Amino acid sequence: MHFLELIEKKKLGGQFSKSEIEFWIEGYAAGDIPDYQISALLMAIYFNGMSKQEVIDLTMTMVASGVQIDLSSIEGIKVDKHSTGGVGDKVTLILVPLIASLGIPVAKMSGRGLGHTGGTIDKLESIAGFKTELSTTQFIDQVNQIGLAVIGQSDQLVKADKLLYALRDVTATVDSMPLIASSIMSKKIAAGSDAILLDVTVGSGAFMKNVENAESLARLMVDLGEQVGRKTIAVITDMSEPLGLTIGNRLEILEAVDILKNQGLSELRAFVLDLAEIMQKLAGYPSNRAQLEQNLLDGTAYHKLVEMVEAQGGTEAALLKPIEATYQETYSAKKSGFIAQLDALILGEVAMYLGAGRQTKTDTIDNEVGIVLAKKVGDSIQADETILTLYSNQRISDSIYQQLERAIQISDFAQSNPSIIKIIESEDNLS
Repeated sequence: MHFLELIEKKKLGGQFSKSEIEFWIEGYAAGDIPDYQISALLMAIYFNGMSKQEVIDLTMTMVASGVQIDLSSIEGIKVDKHSTGGVGDKVTLILVPLIASLGIPVAKMSGRGLGHTGGTIDKLESIAGFKTELSTTQFIDQVNQIGLAVIGQSDQLVKADKLLYALRDVTATVDSMPLIASSIMSKKIAAGSDAILLDVTVGSGAFMKNVENAESLARLMVDLGEQVGRKTIAVITDMSEPLGLTIGNRLEILEAVDILKNQGLSELRAFVLDLAEIMQKLAGYPSNRAQLEQNLLDGTAYHKLVEMVEAQGGTEAALLKPIEATYQETYSAKKSGFIAQLDALILGEVAMYLGAGRQTKTDTIDNEVGIVLAKKVGDSIQADETILTLYSNQRISDSIYQQLERAIQISDFAQSNPSIIKIIESEDNLS
């Protein structure tokens, strides 16, 4: 088999067999096929797509390229959750301890942020002493002991995807539906959970910019999960404005704590409860929102987070440590009306420029900086009233304020964005 023939085949719109996919994935992972040839193939896939069977074969071949985690020694249905990325997305920090407080085991591997998107592992590492690297044995033992663990993705997990993603990032092929689906689902399958909740974000702060494309991606991943024996549900959620009120690692930790203490933004709390009900369903439990609300109210869910933090090297004091930023400056409304836009992409980039995110994978994050919103889309605002506060350890430049002017719009009419736009299930799951 000659690789040039495979490039030609996909360039002309042909479909790969399973053996052909195994040939080029295994060859690339072994270093036998050069980047420039894989780049040509990725571009051919970008323009001509892949059939559902090709995506299944690609996903499972990538799963086989690295270590696969066996969670069978953990009793019960293990449920995982994955977000396609966004701004201010601290859902995992709230949802995982809430679900674990019901007795549903959660063994989760999470990733880091890049650019305007935040990563769960970066947020957890902002808690002094917290360890995101555990051996597989330690990972499984912790879940068996306290019901939950969140760690970083192993370098040995889906090795082919790591190589392919780095190449996609520099060849303008990141936003290829088959490549996105296989990348996400190969990692979720290799991580070993029995059921998967996918949060497919859409809007300015997400990779998917319109609902049609988000729904196509969600349906492809749900079908893919079901095809390989993982019960899978996807929710399409709004990311046109930041999620919650905070952007930045320590700021988001503290907001997550507020929600787990039954405080904070009511809309964020309701959104997490909606997702928790879906995870109950995936775990084979009847929906019990009253119990979920009770576990927030009485502190059960919060104490489950504290258990995880302490099990992984942190302390409750480190979890609750107040923000220490040199500069705190407010941005206020120039007229009265209603907040019509808080552009997630621009606000995420502003937080990144303040030091809360990475422009490259080697950048160092400042955990104390970021943005706290005082208003959300749809809220009324008076002239000179605070819209947000910037936290920074460097002087805030005029260019930041120019960015904020682009990000924020005030109108004469109230409008708001729904948190969950659509729920996607396989036909087998629908009742």
